[in-house]
Amino acid sequence: MEIRLASAPGNVRIALLKDDELLDVALWRPGAPDGWGDVHIVRITAHAPHLGGAFVELAGPTGSGFMKGRKLPAEGSLLCAQVTRSAQNGKGLRLRALPLPNDVELGDSPRLITPGPTPLDDILQQAPANCPLIVDDAALAARLPTALHPRLKRVTRSFDEVLEADWAALLGPDSSVGPLIARITPTPALTAIDLDAHQNPDFAANLACFGPLLREVRLRNLSGTLLIDPAGVRSNKRPALVPFLRKAADKEQDPLQPRITGITPSGLLEMTRPRHRAPLHELYSSPHGQGLAILQRIVGEGLKGDQLHAPPAIIRALEADTVALKDLFHTTGQSLTLHSHPVSPSPCWSLS
Repeated sequence: MEIRLASAPGNVRIALLKDDELLDVALWRPGAPDGWGDVHIVRITAHAPHLGGAFVELAGPTGSGFMKGRKLPAEGSLLCAQVTRSAQNGKGLRLRALPLPNDVELGDSPRLITPGPTPLDDILQQAPANCPLIVDDAALAARLPTALHPRLKRVTRSFDEVLEADWAALLGPDSSVGPLIARITPTPALTAIDLDAHQNPDFAANLACFGPLLREVRLRNLSGTLLIDPAGVRSNKRPALVPFLRKAADKEQDPLQPRITGITPSGLLEMTRPRHRAPLHELYSSPHGQGLAILQRIVGEGLKGDQLHAPPAIIRALEADTVALKDLFHTTGQSLTLHSHPVSPSPCWSLS
């Protein structure tokens, strides 16, 4: 196995490979952590019985989140909590109450106690302890924990053309999954996956696609409820697909352990996968993702200028990132001043 890290301003793409097969990926943004796994002292700001919990105040740029629980302390109270879901799908952080550690005092204001694992930590958990890390940037190498330095290997380019193509394919709506094609449509409520084929599919073709499909779900980090429409299988035969999908899920050994819940009355296979970090498509489409894409274009196309004009949401996201603009300066020598302007037709940003 090997872990490859491709660096760009504010952005590190991580790929875990075994014999050139892509096993897992992650997107790490060191200057804007997603908060997953963080342990905080939080303040309850407002109970929301109809939602089964309360809104809480956190320290730092995130500012707020939601904690599930029917028996939470009074508004204004401080308590210990951990982030169980990063901001995604139009919703903020989700937290759960924790016992206060023996060596920690509540104090009088919200604060971060312990940062959660990074996306790189997630990938490292899946690899052998001596797995090499291939990096393409000296600044990134220096940013990594000292304990990892003996495992680092510096190269000019971490992602070759094949790996770049594999990564790009994860951002498209369609994916080849064995003999079938999966057309993936995320929505705020669920992810719909329509299985299709150029030729007449059959029961066996659906079985053969389950392993690759579950791998695609993991690589894209799709989560929540997923509904799968099999290809070319009559409604009365579809329930027989469920045990095969369960068997494929067990074999894939996804760390998030998706649950195959069965089949809907309309004949769709249903599965759920826990929401931890935001899915890959959201990371790229968010204002922060759009801002980092602009910086990457500046680097990749050699664009010159020191005044970046972009919509307010993008500018706010870049301002909140403590690393991205420094990375740009390290790479190009350009120091950007950021300016907000109202949303306008494409192109929505300019450099002068």
